[in-house]
Amino acid sequence: MSAAATPPGSGPERGSVFPPGFDPTAESAEKTLCFRGFWAWAVLILLIAICVSVFMWLLRKCIQGPAYRKANRIDGKVVIVTGCNTGIGKETVLELAKRGARIYMACRDAGRCEAARLEIMDRSHNQQLFNRTLDLGSLQSVRNFVERFKAEESRLDLLINNAGIMACPRTLTTDGYEQQFGVNHLGHFLLTNLLLDRLKQSSPSRIVVVSSAAHLFGRINREDLMSEKKYGKFFGAYSQSKLANILFTCKLSSILKNSRVTVNCCHPGVVRTELNRHFAGPGWMKSVLQTGSLYFFKTPKAGAQTSLRLALDPGLEGSTGGYYSDCMRWPLVPWARNMETADWLWRESEKLVGLPSMEPPPPNQNQNQNQNPTQNSNGTQNGNAANGSREMQSVETVVVNRS
Repeated sequence: MSAAATPPGSGPERGSVFPPGFDPTAESAEKTLCFRGFWAWAVLILLIAICVSVFMWLLRKCIQGPAYRKANRIDGKVVIVTGCNTGIGKETVLELAKRGARIYMACRDAGRCEAARLEIMDRSHNQQLFNRTLDLGSLQSVRNFVERFKAEESRLDLLINNAGIMACPRTLTTDGYEQQFGVNHLGHFLLTNLLLDRLKQSSPSRIVVVSSAAHLFGRINREDLMSEKKYGKFFGAYSQSKLANILFTCKLSSILKNSRVTVNCCHPGVVRTELNRHFAGPGWMKSVLQTGSLYFFKTPKAGAQTSLRLALDPGLEGSTGGYYSDCMRWPLVPWARNMETADWLWRESEKLVGLPSMEPPPPNQNQNQNQNPTQNSNGTQNGNAANGSREMQSVETVVVNRS
């Protein structure tokens, strides 16, 4: 009766899903043996290492940023690049030389410039590279450079204002101006203005200004432009000079409207160059930064890519007044596109470098000058200069006002 009461298929043989003699407990233990002990840890470490390596590779690719890959050439185009014996400037010259440009390498140290020139000539097989001395900390040196260049060339297709210094102890230029503001802004301001005639004659032509994201921390201090009262190496003077680069770009682009001369500025990124040679800190911190920079900073070649796009890309033929980073255009913060500040800085820069005013001063400034006729010896020249054309003025007629 008990046997007959047993439901069909409920026996061990008919109801079991395992074959006879199979022990699932033993089989499970046998499978897990492969993932225990040494081999289990080795496989885990290997997988983690692969994941970390892939992540770091992707991170480095992101840090390096996009590259300019168009193959267009600029054979015979006349180019000036400042500060190009090393770093971003050197890589910029190398790429332009490979594309056939005729390049004037404007550097303060003629010896280092010559070494870089010979190396680039050998790598690019372009013999049209010229070593010229230019000290942006000396307004007379800027004038001498322009005078020699104009005697040699009747055209200028591309000007790249690349040179710069960063976070150095407070020193003065030859003309008595704060070094970072003088080199990063005033030197390039005078250089560009004295070359405008050649750029216009060669239009369409381009001006590229290498600035920095440090402009985000900068403000134009009208009461202490030369940082005499308070000096901050990075967040003060350096950031102000980089903001001045951008305001200069915005103002110049408006002045050159419809001239077929474009001007754009860029942030090259955090690049492993000699720019941070003035870093002051403990020895161990310098070592950490130098080691970290090998991976987390851009290479000079990667840092040059945005400048190269602005200099070369046919698609940017009519684009002007822009701020670029990683080869893309980015919006500017309000204080970097304030045209009232840009106008003030332009007029002040004209006085500091000894250029006659390109535009008449605003009415309120005229009133102030009438009340104080001894304010500036250049004030009597402003009306006549406004009617003339700055670009046709020879180098010899520009007088530096050191008062």
